[in-house]
Amino acid sequence: MRVLISRHLTPKVEAELVAFGAEYRTTDAQMTLAECRAALAEYDAVVPTLGDAFGAAAFSGPVRARLLANFGVGVNHIDVAAARAAGVAVTNTPGAVTDATADIAMTLLLMSARRAGEGERMLRAGRWHGWQPTQLLGQHVSGKRLGIIGMGRIGRAVARRAHFGFGMEIIFFNRSQIAGLGVPARQVASVAEAMAADFVVVAVPGGPATRHLIDAAALAAMPPHGHFINIARGDVVDEAALIRALEGRRIAGAGLDVYEREPEVPARLMALENVTLLPHLGTASEEVRDGMGRMVLANLAAFASGEPLANPV
Repeated sequence: MRVLISRHLTPKVEAELVAFGAEYRTTDAQMTLAECRAALAEYDAVVPTLGDAFGAAAFSGPVRARLLANFGVGVNHIDVAAARAAGVAVTNTPGAVTDATADIAMTLLLMSARRAGEGERMLRAGRWHGWQPTQLLGQHVSGKRLGIIGMGRIGRAVARRAHFGFGMEIIFFNRSQIAGLGVPARQVASVAEAMAADFVVVAVPGGPATRHLIDAAALAAMPPHGHFINIARGDVVDEAALIRALEGRRIAGAGLDVYEREPEVPARLMALENVTLLPHLGTASEEVRDGMGRMVLANLAAFASGEPLANPV
């Protein structure tokens, strides 16, 4: 069985991948369409990850592969329907990323509320001249209302941290009705109602169904003191609309770990002081990446032995 790994993984995972005779690309850049077509034609299984171009066009040529064992939960870089039509199964790595991503959501929420990024830039630039009573006044988080868009694993983990750690009131929007969350929370009927909170965290899956779910109208529902946090996928947000809202100070701030055309980050966004920008750190801890890798290994092992896949999409 020939297995191609899109990008190098953690040492522990790569040591175990030896059993599959895994081959690696010579670059850690995202796979181009041409590379994806070639991989599908030449390998039995491919381990892609974020940004690799497995859209519908990738499946238009000869396809030898029968598995895309995605390294990550999100599969919006893969046209799953086109893969299935070509006889290619798709798996992902749910569960392993939940707590780490929820931690990043709270990191961004606190940084945005307390203007931490702005303060660090001031200090590093030599512009801090000592404590002042009205310097960099931000917003208190404890006891405020948090709106969560998408109450899956990650949304629930954010809710637990926010409520039990900071005493926040939780409201949430989810396409289906949810009960038994294990945390006091009130489900609301629309995105706009959830966006009206003091803080908003978006935690929906990526893909066509959620593209630009957060548009100008949704952002207009936020109060002027509101802070918007995105740890989902970049194209869930109309980035141009968010930039306009931040430039016009129609919302107080934002914290982003993902971007609509990642890794491209618009210059207008980087020029703003009222936004905290992270380079997609949601799962960036070695323990979590090891866990993701073990889930990939479980899917490869099941595929190799003809058993049911551990995490089919």
